[in-house]
Amino acid sequence: MRAAPKSPVPRMLLAALWFAPIACIAQQPIYYPAKGQSPQQQNRDLGQCQGWAQQTTGINPAALAAAPQPQAPSGPAVGGGERVVGAARGAILGEVFGDHGGEGAILGAMIGGVRARRNQAQQQQAAQQQADSARAAQVNTYNRAVAACMEGRGYTVR
Repeated sequence: MRAAPKSPVPRMLLAALWFAPIACIAQQPIYYPAKGQSPQQQNRDLGQCQGWAQQTTGINPAALAAAPQPQAPSGPAVGGGERVVGAARGAILGEVFGDHGGEGAILGAMIGGVRARRNQAQQQQAAQQQADSARAAQVNTYNRAVAACMEGRGYTVR
């Protein structure tokens, strides 16, 4: 018996999960001891520069990482009246096409509910992107401060 071919999706998902942490690490600056500093000295300098950067910028990367993500609203989708508008349109169309205003109103309200949920999801996605962008900007500011400090102590930063 021949085995069914495996779907490429799990492999792609596995690859994405494998490389995701690497992408995050790649954004961290690399510090090269240009003046022959020992690993112990580099660790001391890095710790002091991180403390200075946090004090100077007011940004704590550990607190940013632990901060909760924006939460999606729970419960039924309510919004800008999509259900009411859908019900009205459905009732009108139901009456126009055969004296079925009630059924049209129900169907229109359901379609309006779908629109309300879609709008709610879009708003949530926009809020998430805005929060991610703000965090990235803060981390970038913090990393630039650490890099400036490390350069001042004789390290090459990339």
